[in-house]
Amino acid sequence: MSSSDSATRVVSGMRPTGRLHLGHYHGVLKNWVRLQYEFDCYFFVADWHALTTAYENPEDISRHTFDVAVDWLAAGLNPGSSTIFVQSRVPEHAELHLLLSMITPLSWLERVPSYKDQQQKLNDKDLATYGFLGYPLLQAADILIYRAGHVPVGADQVAHVELTREVARRFNHIYGKEAGFEEMAEAAITRLGKKNGRLYKESRRAYLEQGDSEALERARALLAGQQNLSIGDTERLFGYLEGGGRIILPEPQALINEAARVPGLDGEKMSKSYNNTIQLREEPGMVEEKVRTMKTDPARARRKDPGNPDKCPVFALHQLYSSKDQIALSNEGCRSASIGCLDCKKPLIDSINAEQAQMRERAKQFEEDPDLVSSILQEGSEAARAMARETLEDVREAIGLG
Repeated sequence: MSSSDSATRVVSGMRPTGRLHLGHYHGVLKNWVRLQYEFDCYFFVADWHALTTAYENPEDISRHTFDVAVDWLAAGLNPGSSTIFVQSRVPEHAELHLLLSMITPLSWLERVPSYKDQQQKLNDKDLATYGFLGYPLLQAADILIYRAGHVPVGADQVAHVELTREVARRFNHIYGKEAGFEEMAEAAITRLGKKNGRLYKESRRAYLEQGDSEALERARALLAGQQNLSIGDTERLFGYLEGGGRIILPEPQALINEAARVPGLDGEKMSKSYNNTIQLREEPGMVEEKVRTMKTDPARARRKDPGNPDKCPVFALHQLYSSKDQIALSNEGCRSASIGCLDCKKPLIDSINAEQAQMRERAKQFEEDPDLVSSILQEGSEAARAMARETLEDVREAIGLG
């Protein structure tokens, strides 16, 4: 498996903490569904990560894993277009995490922004464990074991991807300098052919001497198109480009997901911890009941009072679910008090239920046949493990454990 392949590979995961809701769908899953047709995607249920904040309730994890998998499939993830698996069924994640922990400075983990932030938010949980401190490094292993080129994240998760890049860079620096590296890299350049070899050298020089990032990308594209190089030579030349050693673990890029903020029933961010969610596959009557009781602009105490849609969580949901005409109608009707809040909520209820109906239909076969879900997760885990083994073999060999 070569670094040139990593540009087409995406990895992401989600902790199994229970049934998913509209915030998960619009914040993550819609993006995953799109990506699975554009990249080689690996999506995993992060059951080990669930233990970092809920180790005292392991009995919930298996049930939640099933629920999350069904929600994913209902949302449109296709096991024929992406690899869907369970983290703990690929033990190579754990071994790579262990090996990376040997070279990762403790200060790198302590400075991850979410470390202290989560300690404050989850002050009712025991977070004084290595598992919690080390979970960003386990995340790094989750990504690096597949040599992923892209990781879809929200803006608040970019720091985790940056840590992964730093860990990969440190690993390559320590273990990528094999004996005779420069001589082997120069020999590999000759195997590019006279013209490509010259282009490679010119691009490398422009990057190392002038910091020309476009030259670096041209050289990477040139290497990605080579068919006559061994994987070892390709990795050496990728590393030699930047003046380092052989690239064993490629550095991933954050794929920023510009997710809309999905308001909950109380106007706060939709979250299970706030008990303000509309679940995926919610029954139509329950959707109607929840939306009808949603908070609106507090200025509209009476039907005849004009309101401000910008202060109304119902209007924020309209922007996710409704047509431009309906959004304009709700906006004007609220400001002029020509429609009441229940009038505004009715088309939103219909739109949410129409979307949920498709999900309930997709989920039906999986709810009726749990073995089918188990089969999808088992096959996905086996496929993921085959790829993870390749990476771990290279890592072991580089370290000297081969």
